[in-house]
Amino acid sequence: SQAPINLASAGNYVVLAGTTITDSGPTTICGSIGLSPGSATVGLPVLTCGGVTDVDNPAAVAAKVDLINAYNDALSRTGGVIFAAIYDIGGQTLSPGLYTEPSSLGITGPVTLDGQGNPNAVFIFKIGSTLITSANSQVVLINGAQASNVFWQVGSSVTLGSSSTFQGVIMAHDSITFNTD
Repeated sequence: SQAPINLASAGNYVVLAGTTITDSGPTTICGSIGLSPGSATVGLPVLTCGGVTDVDNPAAVAAKVDLINAYNDALSRTGGVIFAAIYDIGGQTLSPGLYTEPSSLGITGPVTLDGQGNPNAVFIFKIGSTLITSANSQVVLINGAQASNVFWQVGSSVTLGSSSTFQGVIMAHDSITFNTD
């Protein structure tokens, strides 16, 4: 079993970026957003359910350091299941643990994360390059699995397909793109 990744103050944000935050259309976010060390914001989303916008201020700087530490913690984990290069987990049911994809991970259709009755079950996905979900794909949590204990460490970029449903904490080195819906 894996210990959870400690997000520290980075866990206070639903979006935390290093260079730029761009909102290309009407977007509603439930929570806070942070940006550091960059300060470029384009079309910021509407914050609901509380939340603040921290741009290159002390809170954002500290959260970015905590995010880097969390990313490196996930990256340093060893053991678990190692997938074949360019692997698709769509249609599978996975138990708690560490899953490593040395290249690119895809999700087509639903992937089910089964907490096996343990609300503290941890799922860590280490992805060498990219994570790409197809349109209408789903990450489904069952039997006590919780989004706060699902971590996606991605070496490059994440693209979530249109109308996909995603669960967990994404820590991408370069970029995260959310397509329509």
